[in-house]
Amino acid sequence: MNFERSHKGLLLNRLVDEKRQFVQVVFGPRQVGKTTMIGQVLKEADMPSHYVSADGVSSDQQIWISQQWEIGRLLLKQSGRNDGLLVFDEIQKLENWSEAVKREWDLDTLNGTGLKVVLLGSSRILLQQGLTESLAGRYETTYMGHWSYSEMQEAFGYNEDQFVWFGGYPGAASLIQDERRWKQYILDSLIEASISRDILMLTRVDKPALMRRLFVLGCQYSGQILSFNKILGQLLDAGNTTTLSNYLNLLDTAGLLSGIEKYSPDFIRQRSSSPKFQVYNTALMSAQNDLTFQEVKMKPDLWERWVESAIGAHLINSSRADEFTVHYWRERNDEVDFILNYRGKVIAIEVKSGTRIKISGMEAYKRKFPHCKVYLIGASGLPVSQFLQTCPVDLF
Repeated sequence: MNFERSHKGLLLNRLVDEKRQFVQVVFGPRQVGKTTMIGQVLKEADMPSHYVSADGVSSDQQIWISQQWEIGRLLLKQSGRNDGLLVFDEIQKLENWSEAVKREWDLDTLNGTGLKVVLLGSSRILLQQGLTESLAGRYETTYMGHWSYSEMQEAFGYNEDQFVWFGGYPGAASLIQDERRWKQYILDSLIEASISRDILMLTRVDKPALMRRLFVLGCQYSGQILSFNKILGQLLDAGNTTTLSNYLNLLDTAGLLSGIEKYSPDFIRQRSSSPKFQVYNTALMSAQNDLTFQEVKMKPDLWERWVESAIGAHLINSSRADEFTVHYWRERNDEVDFILNYRGKVIAIEVKSGTRIKISGMEAYKRKFPHCKVYLIGASGLPVSQFLQTCPVDLF
């Protein structure tokens, strides 16, 4: 595959065209192309480079970062160039990595060494902790989310329905004609790897079985609102809602499952709301469902859940890069699927892929917020395929 994501051009420009100023941090879920992209950058950057991965390195070997940094300095010195490139992959797997990076970066700054540094990682929460604790003012971030419909269409020829069911995992695209193999790949290589290696190995989780059950439940109920007390009842666990909220946050940072909060101008009420489950990639729903692609398509009410989840996944992935927030709205029996807030501007989105269109929620929302834009996606509104190729910020 010779497909290049748009993030590559942004990163390449920062590394080649700009002076050495910041550590470049690229983060995102597992298997979205971070390592592939940096490989393309290394080929085109035309500067001495050194790429290493912390996979397999003992977590307490902080000296390893300094050793690799010295190799980067040596390659730069031998090249006679003014600048070089040093890349650390899965950097968050090392203890106190940010302190080591800060120490070496500050030493290069003091000595005028022109090494440009890129950090890659799949655990957003651990990267963010290290960045804020030790590297404040020294870094820029690039978020690489799950592949969009436009990208899967361009790279693999996906149509709208294929994207809604199979989602945006490029590594699994070659398997979609054999759905059994495709599901097993998603379960083993993506879901299990993300939970085991990006969460359980790197953070403290007292009840890993409970977190796994929460993930399965969240995928089953993607697009639906459940209170934490109801969730506990479904999971048959005597845990507390604080534990569940923490586990849902860990799943969110791994790019697996989000709990969208209710929209309210009152921030306190918004934070205490029941979450609306939303997968980051519809493949996570499909791989755990016993029905096949064609069987679900033959059930319009069920297929609508996948369509709404595909829209929601598009929104929450885009929100990480474009810095808007995604909520839902509900008041009594009236509900609107998604509320977007971008720099103080708010819009409402309702998804209807079936033939029956119920817009009472939108009407109630419009009465309460008369100056807010409202969009209908699917049915007689904006086509789903067009919306999935639209940057949500353009809606404001």
